[in-house]
Amino acid sequence: MNDDDILARIQALVEEEHQLRDAPGNKEPDHARLKHVEESLDQAWDLLRQRRAKIKSGEDPNEAAVRSVDEVEGYRQ
Repeated sequence: MNDDDILARIQALVEEEHQLRDAPGNKEPDHARLKHVEESLDQAWDLLRQRRAKIKSGEDPNEAAVRSVDEVEGYRQ
């Protein structure tokens, strides 16, 4: 997966997140699906950051890997 693929995945997840939150006539979003989309977004952004850091340090960006939800969600901002 390259950066363009990851960015396309992020865009698709953002669109789905907006649809879940803003669906007309949908008073209550599917919270389980929304949580999954948010977690997937965090993982995708983390993977993109890993790849960019590896490129900057002269390493192979393809060595970056998707981290678990628990690991990504446990980061301090």
